[in-house]
Amino acid sequence: MINVQQIDNIAEAYLQKLILPSKPHSPLWNRENVFFAKKPKWNYIDSCIIKALTDLYTLSGKRELLDYAESFTGYYVNEYGEIPSMNPLDYNLDNINGGRNLIALNNITGREMYRLAYEKLYNEQLSRQPRLRCGSFYHKAIYPHQVWIDGAYMALPFLAEYGALKKRPELIADVISQLECIRNIIRDPATGLYYHGYDESKMTLWSDDITGLSKNFWLRSMGWLAAGLADMSEIAAKNHEGALFELSSDMLSGLLDALSEYITDEGMLYQLPDKPELEGNYPETSGTLLTAYAMIKAYRLGFGSERNKNDGLRLLSAVTDNFISYNIDGLPVLHNICLVAGLGGAQNRNGSAEYYFSEPIVENDAKGIAPFLMAYTELKRVFHDDLCVSEKLMTEVVCR
Repeated sequence: MINVQQIDNIAEAYLQKLILPSKPHSPLWNRENVFFAKKPKWNYIDSCIIKALTDLYTLSGKRELLDYAESFTGYYVNEYGEIPSMNPLDYNLDNINGGRNLIALNNITGREMYRLAYEKLYNEQLSRQPRLRCGSFYHKAIYPHQVWIDGAYMALPFLAEYGALKKRPELIADVISQLECIRNIIRDPATGLYYHGYDESKMTLWSDDITGLSKNFWLRSMGWLAAGLADMSEIAAKNHEGALFELSSDMLSGLLDALSEYITDEGMLYQLPDKPELEGNYPETSGTLLTAYAMIKAYRLGFGSERNKNDGLRLLSAVTDNFISYNIDGLPVLHNICLVAGLGGAQNRNGSAEYYFSEPIVENDAKGIAPFLMAYTELKRVFHDDLCVSEKLMTEVVCR
């Protein structure tokens, strides 16, 4: 059972009290900027919020959502389509994530600056992105020879959408090839889960000497992968790309079924979902919400199972019931968000369980709020005509 009115209220409060009042140079949802005293720049964290807003706009038609998305994006993108705070030579896949917003805003408004900007993202970075031998993109220039599965969400849906838009089948084939690389190398056949990363050089402190794989299955990385696969399935379906749809939907179905085995009795997934018994492990909300989003969306697209739908509702309900409170001003507060996790780098992140448990746990970061709004949008899309509403309360609903 899920309380739709409760989720409506939370979403509206987030929009009115946190998102729409935020200034582009200091958004209230970007906890990394605050925690690490970063200067504002083009980044995937903010892009996730803007993506959630454009999706909500297409569903609701609320002009304030589109106006804000344009205003925020205009702070970072000039009229010539340039993004001054981004260096394409960083070859950072995270920076590609916002490209889908540029495509969406161009489609909605017709403004040339958005088209110029997404063309620059492709031509000045992605078309030149260094690759592993199997063909997958490097995650970043500073992480050579490495695939992190979160990067699949950041870049491949954009590449698929761009390829379809430009009618370039070779780009769709590239997406398919990279997904096959991820499935064949990074997926664990015993559990169906995906390791966080793979280093083909096998020289990093976190990679296995034989397989090149990292040590653990990190929830949010799998959540990003699941969300990306759901989005690519939708892009493929809309553009009649049968081979991409078949692969992305098959990979997603397998991953969702695998993750379902680790949902706790309380309806949550843990930071390391396969090791809930370890001291320091905890129910993590951002990855749980990304998984809920992918589950509900898979059902909407027609290939997700009844189990996927029910598990997605269960995850979303568990988060809203147990991990969202309100502050004195009526702002929702989403708890248990892992601020950031990665592999290697200057911090010598070794990929151990202890490492993943050591990263800061924060509240109201975009990496949790955006997936909440994404899952909320899918809930509204799917169950508009497919919910049994209690005549007495008009708030609680269950699936037929």
